[in-house]
Amino acid sequence: MKKETAVPESRGREGAKARAQRTSEVGPATQKLPSNPSWFVPVMCGLMIVGVLWVATFYVTSGALPIRPIGYWNLGIGMGLIMAGFLMATRWR
Repeated sequence: MKKETAVPESRGREGAKARAQRTSEVGPATQKLPSNPSWFVPVMCGLMIVGVLWVATFYVTSGALPIRPIGYWNLGIGMGLIMAGFLMATRWR
């Protein structure tokens, strides 16, 4: 017959319980941040959409629109609008 060997017993989970209790407490650093105003998301989406349309219009019309005299600066305006929308997206809560 084989002898059974003793398996070491776990010390328990007191440490995990204490950690769970500490993390469940709400401190000043974990309080809910204020939400954005109601106009924030429509403006953010609008900037990105207008930027894409600006760049697409420039390419489709071969530079005749939206503003002919500024030429390739139209791309800068369109990209600037898109970037402004993405910067707003980083602040969205």
